[in-house]
Amino acid sequence: MATFRVVVTDQVFPDVDVERALLAEVDADLTVATGDRAAVLASARDADALLNTYFGFDAASIAELERCRIIARYGIGVDNIDLDAARKAGMAVTNVPDYCVEEVATHTIGMLLALARRIPEGDALVRAGKWGIGDLGPVHRFSGLTVGLVGYGRIARQVATLVRALGAQVVAFDPYVTSAEDRLVSLDELLATSDAVCVHCPLTDDTRGLIDARALASMKSDAVLVNTSRGPCVVLDDVLDALREGRIGGAALDVFDTEPPSTDKLTGVPNLLTTPHSAFYSRESIRESQQKAATQVVKALTGEPLDYQVT
Repeated sequence: MATFRVVVTDQVFPDVDVERALLAEVDADLTVATGDRAAVLASARDADALLNTYFGFDAASIAELERCRIIARYGIGVDNIDLDAARKAGMAVTNVPDYCVEEVATHTIGMLLALARRIPEGDALVRAGKWGIGDLGPVHRFSGLTVGLVGYGRIARQVATLVRALGAQVVAFDPYVTSAEDRLVSLDELLATSDAVCVHCPLTDDTRGLIDARALASMKSDAVLVNTSRGPCVVLDDVLDALREGRIGGAALDVFDTEPPSTDKLTGVPNLLTTPHSAFYSRESIRESQQKAATQVVKALTGEPLDYQVT
């Protein structure tokens, strides 16, 4: 029998070969939980450590864990884990805050450029047998635009670097940042002056529903919104209403408050570009996430300091 037992609460990757190899070095057995919520919790109950993606751990769920030392998230956000309950239980929670910075930043830029250059509309025109710019709508030179970043963490700073390389101006709002390479402004000023608003904040009580009808009403009528952070930071119904009524120029959403979103809601909405929560994805980023999350488990089991401890 192995010295330690580690459970993957929700397997979303093609395999767990990376984790299994790392854990074997410390005599830890890896189990991938399956079944409904009750079955996953039953499997996790006597685990020494958990590897976690989306499976939610509230206070009641954490109370069921008999000897868990660590919940290691594969991703950046930890909004699916009750951090206070974990702290009271003496349980470490870690994330991987630096594994997909390049991927999310370039995905954001890709969505932003697609909206700014009206690429989806152009594609639709050609497929409809039309040609030329007559039906395309106004397009402005990218270097003349101002891009507002809501949140100024690792990903937002990488987005800023790419935006500046393309010649546009950058402003940012982040109440936890006091100095930055780009100009820091209030959220109200950012919304009122930006030609594109890109959301890069974590999901907290303060950011849930941050971009709502009021915020959208503060934006320029031709401004676009890009969200590659957390779905609930943006009120989807308010965005869809604004697009239908032409109160903003466009929206590109990689994340949604409910995933997958209802296709009925999205059908026929103009100037909407969507992707399936894929901004984080590359083969390299997945392997990096697996390696770094599993390494936190190894360190927790062997008493070494953790690299990415949230609580």
